[in-house]
Amino acid sequence: MIKKVFSWVDERFPLDEMIKHELTEYPVPRNLNYMWSFGFLAMFVLVVQLLSGIFLAMHYKADVGMAFDSIQHIMRDVNYGWLIRYLHSTGASAFFALIFIHIGRTLYYGSYRRPRELLWWTGLVLLLLLMATAFMGYLLPWGQMSFWGAQVITALFGVTPFIGEEVVIWLRGDFVVGDATLTRFFALHYLFPFIICAAVAIHLVALHWVKSSNPSGITLHAKDNIPFHPYFTIKDLFGLGVFMIIFCGFVFFAPEFWIMPENNVPADPMVTPPHIVPEWYFLPFYAILRSIPDPLGGVVAMAMSILIFLAMPWLDRSNVPGGAKFRPGYRIMIYVWFLDLMLLGYLGAQAPEGIYILLGRIATFIYFGLFLMLPFISRREERRSRVQGLPREAERLIREEQEELLRSEHYLRRENDQKELKDIRKRLEDES
Repeated sequence: MIKKVFSWVDERFPLDEMIKHELTEYPVPRNLNYMWSFGFLAMFVLVVQLLSGIFLAMHYKADVGMAFDSIQHIMRDVNYGWLIRYLHSTGASAFFALIFIHIGRTLYYGSYRRPRELLWWTGLVLLLLLMATAFMGYLLPWGQMSFWGAQVITALFGVTPFIGEEVVIWLRGDFVVGDATLTRFFALHYLFPFIICAAVAIHLVALHWVKSSNPSGITLHAKDNIPFHPYFTIKDLFGLGVFMIIFCGFVFFAPEFWIMPENNVPADPMVTPPHIVPEWYFLPFYAILRSIPDPLGGVVAMAMSILIFLAMPWLDRSNVPGGAKFRPGYRIMIYVWFLDLMLLGYLGAQAPEGIYILLGRIATFIYFGLFLMLPFISRREERRSRVQGLPREAERLIREEQEELLRSEHYLRRENDQKELKDIRKRLEDES
């Protein structure tokens, strides 16, 4: 019966062919490691966020007088409401952690370079959409930190030249963060995940067009590719099992770990918290914002700290494959950048006073300085590779791929010759 149904569908829609082409028989380099599993894990968490968010929206009230109480109602009165809420709140942090690791892997292995520039840019658009969704969702619990965080962040748009005040009022829907702000943030927070799903589909189309990169950085021949199923489905499912152990550990044993204690207090516009801190995934960018004394300069620096990644395919001018794997200079830069990013995250959680101000400015200088140094270091590595040659492993991989390509061309040439010979013999037989 099931086969008949699938046969009926296949006659009218290429479902089976699409599944084979895009999933089960999709060719994947056989040397991918577990760092390539984080994209799949991020998609899994996106589904969790969508489903849990829909159920939360059924009971949430986007009203300043009822928002906080509706969260308590979900936690205490709705069947398994506590589980749905903690899945959603923990899932937000897990989503960002997975995306950051996914981006870090791309940077480490240089997977943003030709021909994957569009793939890289669509991923960055996804990051921006995710940040916007998280920011709007952060206001919805209507706790103290949610309210004051939204008040501070929306006020940043006031530094926009000429139209700053109008932009702030347009974002808030009022002169202050209030009922209009909460209503529109809730509507947009519900809408944006579906836009993210569309962006994920575009990202996957771009991925399947240029094919997956691999740790060697060398485009492997067809013989070195294997079907996605069952090899990488098993690998991804194992990674999912490990992830679920960690994820469920937080959900069931430390659900408040990612929720600030101040957010368990209803929002009070008359009481300002002593130190306003965003969620952990915004902390590095928040530290960059505060490190610049001028408000406009701080906002520009914070925006550029993300947008500068768009220029990575041009900043990195080396043709040495494998990213940091075969490039010691670039590898040192990546490690320093990772450490600097963690330092900025720590500084973003501290009060802007004393030594933390100086450290924030130094870390910000290092952050942007590494990007500015990349064209010179990558060009030097390019010249060095021309003089000294590539590392042995990279040369061996390139030589093997070239030899296989020559064998394939020779085989194809023989096939074409034999085909032409058959055509000639057929014509002679017809003439005779």
